Amino acid sequence: MTNNSLLKIAYSPIYAHPLPEGHRFPMLKYELIPAQLLHEGSITTDNIFQPAICNDEIILWTHDKAYLERLHNQTLSVKEQRQIGFPQSPALTERELVIAQGTIDCCYYAMQHGVAMNVAGGTHHAFADRGEGFCMLNDMAIAANYLLKKGLAKKIIIIDLDVHQGNGTAKLFEQDKRVFTFSMHGEHNYPFHKEKSDLDIGLKDGTDDATYLGLLKDILPTLLTDVRPDFAFFLSGVDILNTDRYGKLQVSPEGCRQRDEFVFTLLKQNTIPCAVSMGGGYSADVKIIMEAHCNTFRTALDVYF
Repeated sequence: MTNNSLLKIAYSPIYAHPLPEGHRFPMLKYELIPAQLLHEGSITTDNIFQPAICNDEIILWTHDKAYLERLHNQTLSVKEQRQIGFPQSPALTERELVIAQGTIDCCYYAMQHGVAMNVAGGTHHAFADRGEGFCMLNDMAIAANYLLKKGLAKKIIIIDLDVHQGNGTAKLFEQDKRVFTFSMHGEHNYPFHKEKSDLDIGLKDGTDDATYLGLLKDILPTLLTDVRPDFAFFLSGVDILNTDRYGKLQVSPEGCRQRDEFVFTLLKQNTIPCAVSMGGGYSADVKIIMEAHCNTFRTALDVYF
């Protein structure tokens, strides 16, 4: 018997509406994803929880105090705002704090039920002292440090399958062997200066389903055996799609779904709890982005519940 209500999903209205008019298109998917899942009956309101604002003490286990103060005080420089890609606003800072708490909350649910999912997050370009690439606070790094600080995990793996390298995550954990960073990304894509993850797999432009899935299936099982994590974060970006405006890969929606199915099945077989953040997706048609992200939720339901 299935019990779909056990899949807990972090969502807040601020995920979709932190920006002034004219800047909202990148955020639209965060409203559409839960709406579609509710409409089709894949989930009910029992699945969704609304995170609170993460407190500064927890954020400071990962990010520099001076940087956090600039976010709170709205004193980011013009250059910093340009690197992030959004104009600063109190709502945007609040959004980042809520996303971080959502990923932390997902960790607790994942430890109970195997998996939990944040509709937003995957902000892997955020460094300790700065943001980049639409990322201001690194939700998975914050949550990983939370688990370590609280003694809830001893060895963590971050499986970053967004098309862009998780440069901020790699830098944050480059000296911390308790967190293994694995990034499989477009070699010739942003960021053009790559940091060094514990394992980086750079993909050629035009990489198709067979090549992509073949590499992942060769690498990840051995990686889990070698690393032996007791917790996993999965960044399930859908910017690997062949329709993505910036991705440069040729992975189909079905290939993307198979990717998620493989990761979830492998983690479940190894009894490794998994917190999922959605990451990027920039197809010109927002319906394609929404459907690909919704497939990640549907696949989690199929595999775990």
